[in-house]
Amino acid sequence: MSLAPQEIEKSASQYASDAIKYDSQGARGMAIAHYQKAVESLFKLMRLYPDSKLNKIYTDRLKSYQNRIKSLQAAHGVDLEPAVDPKATPEEQESNLSKGRQDTFEDMIMREKPNVNWIDVIGVDDAKNALRESIVFPSKRSDLFPLGWPRGILLYGPPGCGKTILAAATANELDGEFINVDASSMMSKWLGEAEKNVSKLFKMANNLSEKENKPVILFIDELDSLLGERTNEIGGEVRSRNQFLTELDGINGKGKETKLYVIGATNKPWSLDHPFLRRFQKRIYVSLPSQEAREKLFVLYTSQLKVDGRVRPNTLATIFDGYSASDIKDICQAAQLKVVNDLFSAPGYKEPVQGDSPTQPRELTMKDFREIMGRRKPSVSVDMIRAYYKWSEQFKAL
Repeated sequence: MSLAPQEIEKSASQYASDAIKYDSQGARGMAIAHYQKAVESLFKLMRLYPDSKLNKIYTDRLKSYQNRIKSLQAAHGVDLEPAVDPKATPEEQESNLSKGRQDTFEDMIMREKPNVNWIDVIGVDDAKNALRESIVFPSKRSDLFPLGWPRGILLYGPPGCGKTILAAATANELDGEFINVDASSMMSKWLGEAEKNVSKLFKMANNLSEKENKPVILFIDELDSLLGERTNEIGGEVRSRNQFLTELDGINGKGKETKLYVIGATNKPWSLDHPFLRRFQKRIYVSLPSQEAREKLFVLYTSQLKVDGRVRPNTLATIFDGYSASDIKDICQAAQLKVVNDLFSAPGYKEPVQGDSPTQPRELTMKDFREIMGRRKPSVSVDMIRAYYKWSEQFKAL
C-alpha cells in the first residue's frame, strides 16, 4: 500500500534535514546518502501524484538537493570537474564562480505562482479571513489603514492542512508575485553562506516588488529550520538568523512604502525562538478541517469517481473526523485503487482490444470507505492537536 503524500513529503523533509546536519558536520558521505533519499522521495511523490498543484515546488527542492550532491561529489573527486577554466584570467575565473553561486541561489527559490485560487482552499475560513485582512484589503485600499498593517505572517498547524496553498492563493488573489523558498535549503552551508542568501532573497523580493509595482508574497516553508531554538549553534546559523531579523525589521519599518509580505509556515511553532514571534504580527492556526469542510472535500473528490448512491458525503465527514485535507484526498484515492484492484483481480478479466469498450470498475460503496478507514489512520495525532491548542492559547494572534 502506497504512502500518503504528506507522509512522503514528511519523509523527504526529514532526509533533507538530516543531510544538512551531516553536511554542516563535515560528514559528506552521510550527507550525500540522505540528500539522495530526499530526491528519491520527491520523485516518488511527483510520480504518484502527477497532477498535484505543489509539484513545481517539489521540483525546485529536488533540483537544489541534486546540485548539492554534485557539489559534494566534486569535493570528493567523484565526477570531478574544474570549477573554472584554468586557462582563464583571474577576472574570468571569479566571474564564472560568481555565476555558479548565483545559479545555485536561483535553484533554491521558486518564483512561478501555482495555479491556486481561494475556491481551491476548502475550510480554514479563519486563516483565509486573517490573510484577507492582513494582505488583500490593505493592498487594495491602503487609504483605509492609517496605522499600517502586518507585514510578517506566521501560518502554523498540522501537515497536510493547506498552508502552502493558502499562501499561493493569496498571491493569486492580489495578482501578485509568489516566491517560495525552503528554509532548510537556505540554512545549508553549501548554498553559499546562509546569511548572504537571506540578504539576497529579501533584496530580490524587494526589487521585484518595485520593478513590477505589484505585491510580492515571500513564502518561507519550514521556518523552524531558520528560526528555531538551538542549543548548539554554529556561527553561520547565528548570523543568518540575525540577518533575517534585520530584513524583517526593515520591511516593517518601511510602512506603506513596500508591497512585500513575508509568510512563514511551520508544523512546529513551539520550536521557534520567542524573540522572533513578535516580528510576525499575525500568527494564524491552520487547523484540521471541520465537519462542514470535510463534507465539502468528500464532495469534491468523490464527484470525480463512480460512487454508489448510498454513499453520503456528510456520513463520510462524520466517520473520518480528525483526518486532514490531504488525508481525505488519500482516502478517496485509496478507495478508487481498491475497486480498480478488484477489477484487475476478477476471474476472466481481459485487457480491452481495439474497438472494444473497456470494462469499468464497480461503484464505490460505504463498505469500501470503512475498510479504508480500518487500514489508514489520521496523520495527525490527538497529542499533536493538544500541543497546537496549548501553543495557540499563548501565542495566537489573529
